[in-house]
Formats: sequence, structure tokens, C-alpha cells
Amino acid sequence: MSYEVAYHFKQNGPLPNLREHDRVALIAAVVSDDGDETPPCSEGTIVSVYREGEAYVIEFSQPPGALATVDPAGLTLIAP
Repeated sequence: MSYEVAYHFKQNGPLPNLREHDRVALIAAVVSDDGDETPPCSEGTIVSVYREGEAYVIEFSQPPGALATVDPAGLTLIAP
């Protein structure tokens, strides 16, 4: 496999454009790890990145301390 083919293959995966401590907003509702629903447009902070951006753990202020694992397609960046 050539370097070019490997590079193109790698680019087809999720892009790691979000980093820990970035402020993000939800595009769709998610269920927190505690079972509470967090509505769309809720803002939170990325506290962990899984597998180079395949998923993110987000901490929300409402409900206090709520954590949810979110697919990158469900997030929009507010502030780096």
C-alpha cells in the first residue's frame, strides 16, 4: 500500500478537529450517562476525546455535572 493510498484512507474517518476543553453545542438531543435527556442547543465542554475524534465526552452545566458521550456529527464548535 502506497503512502498516498494510506493517507486517503485515513482521511475518510472522523476528523479530529475538536479538542479537549473546546466549547460545543448539541445539534440533537442526547441522553447523559445518568439517563437524563440533554436538549439540542445545550452547551458543554469536551472533557475527553475517544479514538482520535470518533466520539467525545461532553460535560454539561444542566443538569449539573451531566456527562454524555456524543458522536462528532452531533456537535458544533462554539469556541476553541
